[in-house]
Amino acid sequence: MEPETGLRERKKQRTREAIARAALELFDERGYHATTLADIAEAADVSTRTIFSYYASKEDILFGDFPALKEALAHALAQRPTGGDALETVRDFALSAAHQQKGPFHYQRERIVASDETLRSHKRARLAQIEELVADAIARDLGADEDDLRPRLVAASLIAAVDVIDRRAEGTPAAEDPATALEPVIAFLRAGLEAIKAPSEKVRRRRTQTRPRRPTSR
Repeated sequence: MEPETGLRERKKQRTREAIARAALELFDERGYHATTLADIAEAADVSTRTIFSYYASKEDILFGDFPALKEALAHALAQRPTGGDALETVRDFALSAAHQQKGPFHYQRERIVASDETLRSHKRARLAQIEELVADAIARDLGADEDDLRPRLVAASLIAAVDVIDRRAEGTPAAEDPATALEPVIAFLRAGLEAIKAPSEKVRRRRTQTRPRRPTSR
């Protein structure tokens, strides 16, 4: 039974990848909005119903690797070794992902997304979910309270920097080794954490005292 299970899973993975490849080619050639699910099904030699077995929507095909990426990062942050902080974990994760995912399809997808404002907004929404994971991890590292802005500021800056580095097209003069590009970013953010102090207890008390009280029900 085990070999059959492995064969079935490999077949499903090949089908999933064939759908994604066909979709990217059509998005690139015709445009994202002009491409229908029926077009993708025909190009991938599957039925539209088969597409829905793998992807919930056309947008999910374009961003198909995001759920697994988010889950893997959440696992890496949760399982980081003692003494390993969130910044180091995200840096190592981003570098590992860069080596595994870079290729013609990666840059093709980035080009498709960059050409459409709606798709760019959808990507930003997904990056915001990543920021939330990173901010929560940084907050745990700092022992920060809810009103401490440092985790969110650092997470937003870090994910923005990783995205900029990731979008650099392979083989262009702007291309740079990701590790080399990320090191000064990490140093900058560490310095920022030192420079921006946590809200003082006095400030916290003042904020609590100035919050409007809810009217009591009679």
